[in-house]
Amino acid sequence: MSTVLERFLRYVRIDTKSDETSSTSPSTAKQLDLCRLLEAECRELNLADISTNAAGAVLATIPANVDHEAPTIALVAHVDTSPEYSGTNVNPILHEDYSGEDIVLPADSSQVIRVADNPALNQLIGGTIVTTDGTTLLGADDKSGVAIMMALAEHLANHPDIPHGPIRLVFTTDEEIGRGIDHLDLDEVGAVCGYTLDSDGRGRIDTETFSADQAVVTVNGINTHPSVGKDAMVNSIRILSRFLAELPRDTLAPEVSEGRDGFIHPYHIEGGVAKAFARILLRDFETENLSMQAELLEQIAEPLRKEYPDADIQIEIKKQYRNMRDGLGKEPRAVEKAVAATKAAGLEPRMEIIRGGTDGSLLTAAGLPTPNISSGQHNPHCPLEWTSKEELEDCLQVVIELCKLWGEERE
Repeated sequence: MSTVLERFLRYVRIDTKSDETSSTSPSTAKQLDLCRLLEAECRELNLADISTNAAGAVLATIPANVDHEAPTIALVAHVDTSPEYSGTNVNPILHEDYSGEDIVLPADSSQVIRVADNPALNQLIGGTIVTTDGTTLLGADDKSGVAIMMALAEHLANHPDIPHGPIRLVFTTDEEIGRGIDHLDLDEVGAVCGYTLDSDGRGRIDTETFSADQAVVTVNGINTHPSVGKDAMVNSIRILSRFLAELPRDTLAPEVSEGRDGFIHPYHIEGGVAKAFARILLRDFETENLSMQAELLEQIAEPLRKEYPDADIQIEIKKQYRNMRDGLGKEPRAVEKAVAATKAAGLEPRMEIIRGGTDGSLLTAAGLPTPNISSGQHNPHCPLEWTSKEELEDCLQVVIELCKLWGEERE
């Protein structure tokens, strides 16, 4: 079994689901189980400058082996998995010598990875596909990136003839809930640019992400016993339902948008008669459009405020991340070398945009240009998630070539 696949299978069995309702850092203590393992493995490989910060993020350095001052680059992956689906008792299944058929997941036959929906499978016939058993997510987002980075460290340790400059490995927590770099010191990272290994398939290079805000719509009503509710009860559930029903459905919804279309996406509701709230994602590639989306929410709320004067309807907007496009120009070599490394690994570069975000969005906005590159993941955040041995190995080769190219540069 390849080193990168063996590491991947080990890491995905560790439950690292994050929790956006938590106020702790990291949001779930179980993320530290993988963080502690990664720190121990970094020490076993004799990496340098190993540390774990207040949020559990692990940093380490693969020391340079060239005889000149080469720039430091950072490789970044997150240990947490999505709060949207269970990551407990992940049971990865290997489908060896893949025949090209739809894949029925063994623990839940209603979960089927269809070739029609996953055309990348057509390029993997005869290979090894890794899936869940159908009851959990797999965690390739982003334990594929974690495995590639650790396999890189091992590979470079075993092949000192490969020239490279200093490489900072950064394993973050809570990326899935937008807090991946909250406690990360960029001076401690000390890199000229970074790369998040958090994109799908192989050969992909992401240079744009959504700009993103979160809206929290809260309705405070009045609860009474329903037997005496006339002219007294103000039902928050009914009011919030009215609000959500007015959101755009034919436009500005994930179900009808693609490419550069933005959207407004309610994804969580909770509450009772006295109080109910909904969390809503605001997304667009043009940052200025987020304020228009927020204004649309206020336009929906205002008639309801007049109709229900005894209710209190509040809309809170929280900034999340911004399109990385605006900051990558600070270090143009970041994308140039990603393209060159992909070609050197024998792959055709795919320049793409992300209808989502990564730690790279936040890092770029904070001043560290950080494009996103492939780590072999598919169908994240659900039980149809999968990866493949061949893609993991190809993505590892891209990163090896990337390190070699940066090792040729001089400070």
